[in-house]
Amino acid sequence: MESLEWFHWIIALAGGFLAGFINTLAGNGSVVTLAILTDVIGLPGNVANGTNRIGVLFQSISSTVTFRFYGKLRWRESKMIILWMFPGAIAGIVTAMVISNEGFMMVYKTLLIALLFTLLFKPSRWINPIDNRDRLPYWLRLTIVLALGFYGGFIQMGMGLFFLAFVVVLLGYDLITANSIKILAVGSYTVVALLLFWMNGQVVWLAGLLLAAGQVPGGMAGAWFASRVPRAETHIYRLLILIITLAILSAFGVFGG
Repeated sequence: MESLEWFHWIIALAGGFLAGFINTLAGNGSVVTLAILTDVIGLPGNVANGTNRIGVLFQSISSTVTFRFYGKLRWRESKMIILWMFPGAIAGIVTAMVISNEGFMMVYKTLLIALLFTLLFKPSRWINPIDNRDRLPYWLRLTIVLALGFYGGFIQMGMGLFFLAFVVVLLGYDLITANSIKILAVGSYTVVALLLFWMNGQVVWLAGLLLAAGQVPGGMAGAWFASRVPRAETHIYRLLILIITLAILSAFGVFGG
């Protein structure tokens, strides 16, 4: 990686703020940060994947503090999800360190399209969710959590969207509670992910810390928005639609590159 120019700093800080805000509310902010790391700064894809975890970790910490300040943190609901995500996340991290992302992108595109249809099919399930925890078999819940852990460990991009789909649509949590659980879960396994990627030589600290400097205030702004803005669930749902649509267009090369 060549030394960063002044415009790299501006783009990284602004993009980091946007990614932090998006990640806290809906997820998929890594679409922004990975694009900056690969297309603007010029890191290889696997190194960008590891470097991206720096900002994710810092932002998770800041968002957790903000959610706790506003009384929106849900430790009890998060404990079992975090515990069962860890084995899957570690498996995903190890896989990401030895396999390229090319084959996985086909699966990612398919999942994005499926999720968009899920969002559009029944909006009321996102805005006014139904508690399905007693209706969903325990073994199935654990299987999905393990799969989510693997996905998040393998490639963080899109993790928030799929996590919210599980916690809101299948379990019936409201979007605000689901977001607080997501922040705790992602932050927990990201500590391990960052350590393993760093040990494997796939982390560029300068680039990652620069993005993190934008992601931290962006994450705090997103947590404030989710905690204080009236009808936040409706706004977050609309943001989810916008983000996933842009992610699909980007994944299929509509924006070039």
